[in-house]
Amino acid sequence: MQDTEHRTNEVLNRTGTIVTLLLGIALGALGLMVMARQAAPSFWNGWAGRMLGRGTTIDVSQPTVVNKIQQLQRLETVVYTMDKVVSGQRENAILPDFLAGDRLLMVVHGEVVGGVDFSGLKSGDVAVEGKKIVLRLPTAQVFSTRIDNERTKVYSRQTGLLVSVDPNLETQVRQEAERQLQQAALLDGILKTANTNARSTLTSLLQGLGFERVEFE
Repeated sequence: MQDTEHRTNEVLNRTGTIVTLLLGIALGALGLMVMARQAAPSFWNGWAGRMLGRGTTIDVSQPTVVNKIQQLQRLETVVYTMDKVVSGQRENAILPDFLAGDRLLMVVHGEVVGGVDFSGLKSGDVAVEGKKIVLRLPTAQVFSTRIDNERTKVYSRQTGLLVSVDPNLETQVRQEAERQLQQAALLDGILKTANTNARSTLTSLLQGLGFERVEFE
């Protein structure tokens, strides 16, 4: 009976020793892993990434240059400064002008601004091939037509003896003057000039970003 108890105690002691040893090894390995992670985080992250099967994917399908161009928004590339003589009149179907007419002659000074709006530029409008870039530019447009009120003068005003001055006539003449200025700028090729200047500006910008060849569709 005593031999049996003695053998049982020996087995238990050996088992406890083995468990203690295994526990010590596990704790030691854990401590080494923590130390390795603190000492070499890049090594640990790479090892952990491989063990856990995780990878990193970076989407480069959107050309960075699109954001650079979009920051220009509405790029004003040309300003036409113009002077024009515009007249307007009111007539009576029966009475002559010196009795019921109203005539205004105005010397108009204004400007027409043209350029390209890049706010709607999409990634498909830009193709990058190494040091070469191909762009599809938006259509050039007239941004604004403005009359300079300080330099616009009423040259003459003739009003019939039987009528008063029409306050709306000058407003209508100014509106027609804006239309005439824009039409004159369009006939003179303001949109073509705006497009040419936009290409020149973008070429300088993109060459500054490292592109050696800049082409436009």
